[in-house]
Amino acid sequence: MDAATTGSTGLSRSDIAVAGYILAAVLFFIIPIPSFLLDIMLAVNLSAALVIMMNTLFVKEVLDMSFFPTMLLFSTIFRISLNVSSTRLILSTGDPGNVVRTFGNFVGGGDIIIGAIVFIILVIIQFVVINKGSERVSEVTARFTLDAMPGKQMAIDADLNTGAITDEEAKIRRNKLQEESAFFGSMDGATKYVKGDATAGLIITGINLVGGTIMGVSRMGMEAVDALNNYGILTIGDGLSSQIPSLLISLATGILVTKGSKEADFSGLLVQQLFGIPRVLLIVGGVLIILGVFTPLNLVIFVGFGLAFIITARSMGQAIAEEEIEEEVAEEEVEAEEIRRPENVVSLLSVDPIELEFGYGIIPLADVNQGGDLLDRVVMIRRQIALELGTVVPIIRLRDNIQLNPSQYIIKIKGIQVAEGEIMFDHYMAMNPGYVEEEITGIPTEEPSFHLPALWITEAQRERAESLGYTVVDPPSIIATHLTEIVRQHIAELLTRQDVQNLVNNLQETNPVLVEELTPALMSLGDIQKVLQNLLSEGISIRDLLSIFEILADHAPATRDTDVLTEYVRQGLRRAISGRYFMTAEGTKNNVVTLDPKIEQEIMSSVKQTEQGAYLTMDPERIRQIMEATRVEVQKLEELGRNPIVVCSPIVRLYFKKMSEDFFEDLTVVSYNEVEPGVELESVGMVTA
Repeated sequence: MDAATTGSTGLSRSDIAVAGYILAAVLFFIIPIPSFLLDIMLAVNLSAALVIMMNTLFVKEVLDMSFFPTMLLFSTIFRISLNVSSTRLILSTGDPGNVVRTFGNFVGGGDIIIGAIVFIILVIIQFVVINKGSERVSEVTARFTLDAMPGKQMAIDADLNTGAITDEEAKIRRNKLQEESAFFGSMDGATKYVKGDATAGLIITGINLVGGTIMGVSRMGMEAVDALNNYGILTIGDGLSSQIPSLLISLATGILVTKGSKEADFSGLLVQQLFGIPRVLLIVGGVLIILGVFTPLNLVIFVGFGLAFIITARSMGQAIAEEEIEEEVAEEEVEAEEIRRPENVVSLLSVDPIELEFGYGIIPLADVNQGGDLLDRVVMIRRQIALELGTVVPIIRLRDNIQLNPSQYIIKIKGIQVAEGEIMFDHYMAMNPGYVEEEITGIPTEEPSFHLPALWITEAQRERAESLGYTVVDPPSIIATHLTEIVRQHIAELLTRQDVQNLVNNLQETNPVLVEELTPALMSLGDIQKVLQNLLSEGISIRDLLSIFEILADHAPATRDTDVLTEYVRQGLRRAISGRYFMTAEGTKNNVVTLDPKIEQEIMSSVKQTEQGAYLTMDPERIRQIMEATRVEVQKLEELGRNPIVVCSPIVRLYFKKMSEDFFEDLTVVSYNEVEPGVELESVGMVTA
């Protein structure tokens, strides 16, 4: 058993101490205690108040005292219970112990009037100065902390998406943000304890004074003046013995809520900020000497203080100069050491999955301080892809590149440039959706995402262009749209085994039986990755991972071919595929292109089956002929304003799609088994060759 535990209950010594502290406070309300025990408890109360105040003075971060509101409540209850015990002793025996009597005679000067004045001054300081200020600061701090939470959360998300921090660091910062909001919210209410404690102490003191005087006159036969003086001194002593610790706690509260820096060496910063500028000390020293020489003020005191300030200013000026020289030397040594040190090439080996590099002219779009919102748009891209395709986009790293043109940007996938674009800052891009009759003047350009003709127009032309029917977008939207399309095109290769493992872990929390059945017994993590990549490469969402795993678990025992398994999954997801490519309203015809059964048979006869999978052995010239025939039929769909969609038999779909990938960028190939029964298809042509 650990040395800090006691008995078989497993309670630590700290647990017992805290429980005893609270239990003692409750018992003191009920059970009379002797005067010597009251002396001990008053000493404990004063010690605890000093410990709390010193901790708040030297703690570097306010969250290091996150339990301060609870400590405030405990100390308040304990102090009030001692007030009750001392009142009981004053009224019953007239002997509340050494501490109370000492505070009354020594601190109060042994005089009821002096003691009363000192007590009233302490109460005024606590009420008017410390309590009121602490309460207001706590209220304002709590309000501003809560109001600033959304902005701080967005800043954390932005840093995470740009790669400035890791997922673990982001989690720590979010937890710290929540703890700060909870702490300052609690402090707003905890300051009411301090105010209530001071009020209760004032009331108890008045009761002691009146009650003691009555007891002295009625029970002990004392004269009214003697009773008032005797019990008055004891009452003042009781009040001072409780108000001084209460004042220390109030001061600790004020220190904690008024610390300007959330993480700093308070005393060091305080001295540095007060005495860190030699010119200020020189001026103060000169003023003090003038006051001492030319006024009736004490010459020795003021001139002495003035000389002390001047000497301190000179020594601090020398110290600052030496420190600056040492910093310069240290910086030069660090730079020299960096040059001499062998380069750490390991850090150069890592490749970012997605990078957006831009010229210095685009920096304002990414700089939050200059009003740029490109970082926020990157966050939205990751959320949009997650909702649309069901996969997590890797962190998109943004960085400026002085080698690029000021208005140029490039997009890299795994360190290789895959796209680029150029924008005109302070201009807008206007695109004709096809039905605009009146044209506007502008600088001709090309929309980078879909390569559509467009115009660069000025801010003054924007409103008119929109009224004419043009689609007008700003530069950040152009970059964000381009980046989104590039991510969609390459999302399959960005899906790593670790990403798949994370998806499997999430599903296992709710469907452990299914996951245990499928992997690793039927399919390895790599096989699951290939199936999911096949789906993503054709824009099929993997968000319904439960259905995908159910289908794989049904068919994996029969085949290990990931391409065939992908086709089974596509057929199982036909509702989602139909909803993506076809209109399902009753009476709506969906124009498509079909394949000649002879070509389907020719394709299947060219499929070669091996242990590693199946592949086509068709003559390249024959493939080119079939694709040219396909291009002719697809052209009919484009003339109708329809998306190019080819429908074929389930067994042929996979191989025809692979054939078309080298000839068409965006040709959609679906099988009849992937079409919902309620979808009406109308063929505008058949591919024959």
